[in-house]
Amino acid sequence: MKRNSENVEGGDLSVGGSEGHRSGSLYGISVEYGLHCLLWLMEDKRRASSRDLAEIQGVSVAMMAKIMPRLERGGIVSSRDGIKGGYELAKPPTTISILDVVDAIEGKRKIFDCKDVRRGCVLFVGEPPSWAVSGVCRIHAVMLRAEEAMRSSLSTTTLADLAQGEGRPREFEDMVATWFGDRKTAREDARVAAVRESSRGGSTAKKPL
Repeated sequence: MKRNSENVEGGDLSVGGSEGHRSGSLYGISVEYGLHCLLWLMEDKRRASSRDLAEIQGVSVAMMAKIMPRLERGGIVSSRDGIKGGYELAKPPTTISILDVVDAIEGKRKIFDCKDVRRGCVLFVGEPPSWAVSGVCRIHAVMLRAEEAMRSSLSTTTLADLAQGEGRPREFEDMVATWFGDRKTAREDARVAAVRESSRGGSTAKKPL
């Protein structure tokens, strides 16, 4: 079975856009990957690049490059530049709600867009009576209650709550720590090698007459 990354690179690459919802879900796969990124960062207060977060999950770097800046603008992660830089949680996981993450990535998306179609009955001849249009549309009211209940549930569940149910064995966590550590070491080694090569090239260059 092929990885989801192929689907991501098709329609779901658009973060927060309509193309991210072709599956019919209210929230796109960007939210799922965003939450998984935060769970990776939770461990050992880890800092990681968007490239590493993409590669460990088997998703395109382009998609991750759209998700992480949105989480940063939402105050959920912070970033540092440089070879040892990357993203890290901007605040304790106990203070980051699932709703915070959803809104940061997707925006405050409504589950229903009422068009007040009750006004359009042909028998009203373009002038609906007050009894037909007074107050909030009953259908809209039901949808609003459902939306409020959903947002309330998401707002009372934190990233720390989500992490408690993962049950990753310690051996796996050690593998993850080694993987991220090796990536940082490889980048540092590459940087040092590049600096040495540049210095060597400068020292051997012929001086102008």
